[in-house]
Parts: sequence; C-alpha cells; structure tokens
Amino acid sequence: MRVVAGRAKGRPLKSVPGMGTRPTTDKVKEAIFSMIGPYFDGGTVLDLFAGTGGLGIEALSRGMERAVFIDMEPKSIDTIKANLKSTGFEPCAEIYRNEAGRAIKALEKRKYIFDLVFLDPPYRMKNGDVLMTEMATRGLLSAGALLVLEYESSYSYTEGINGFCHLRTAKYGETTVSIYEYEQLESESEKSGEEE
Repeated sequence: MRVVAGRAKGRPLKSVPGMGTRPTTDKVKEAIFSMIGPYFDGGTVLDLFAGTGGLGIEALSRGMERAVFIDMEPKSIDTIKANLKSTGFEPCAEIYRNEAGRAIKALEKRKYIFDLVFLDPPYRMKNGDVLMTEMATRGLLSAGALLVLEYESSYSYTEGINGFCHLRTAKYGETTVSIYEYEQLESESEKSGEEE
C-alpha cells in the first residue's frame, strides 16, 4: 500500500500486523477519490474505522487540512501513528482509540464538524447507515459533507437514508463503495422552514 496522489504521493504505508483488518486496496482508493473529487481545498476528514489510516492520509495528501482517525485496535493505532509519521502528517492529525458509536458522542462534545467521512466497518457490521444518521443528528457534518461507505458486495444499503443524497455506488470484486452527500435531516429542514 502507498499514498496514491498529492503531497505524499508514492510514500509506502504500513499494514496492520495480523489478519484482523482489511485495508482498502490502492485500486479502490484511487477509484474512491476519482468519484469524490481528486483534490481538496482544506476541510476536515474523519476516518472512522481507520485501520492503517490509509484513506484519511490519502485525503490529507490531496489537500484536506485536518484528520481524525478512530479505531478500536491497539495495533491499528500504532500503525496509524507510524504511517502519519512517515508521511509527515502528524501535526494535522488526531488519533483516538474508541468504538465508533462512543467516538461519535465524544466528537460531538469536542464540537467537531467534518466535510468528508470514511466509513469502512468490518464486514460483519451492517450499521453504516445508523452511524451516518447518528453523525447527522449530533451535528458532526457540514452541509454538503461527503460520506464514503465501504461494505461487502453481497450486502446492500438502501439508497434513501434520511438527510443524505445517494450519489453513486460502485462494486470492486468483494468490496462495494457507496457515496452519499449530507443534505439535512428532515426535522432540521422543517425547523428552518418554521423560523422563516
């Protein structure tokens, strides 16, 4: 694995030791960034099931300003730290060892707002849509934020998730990627309509 493009292009990335993680391949990573826009002009990215940190690091390399990496596994946390060090992105990154649901609550308390979110949960977990809605409810997403949901190709999420516009879905072997844009939860849009 390596950084595909941007400031740290070509830098190799360490894998997490053992067989517990399933890193996004360079081919899928390249495809994701061609779908969401190859380069960014600032913004904050959340890599929620970070693993090696490869997706968040790629976003930093391509112009995102700050990144937050969350993972439960100590080996993953060590690997993310090593990869941030080797790519030179340590100063613009924060790493937390936490379970995704608890992390979302902690990020709300810290008043984070994200412009890009990567959700690549273990294949046994089928709650990507629940986590997306939770982030929206807790005010963690900027208007127009992009969410990249990676999951097993044998599974499918509904395109209609409250508050999100489904942009596209693409399959790469056993991995499927769906891209959503955050619009607004219906209750929020109703409130703003009442205020007018």
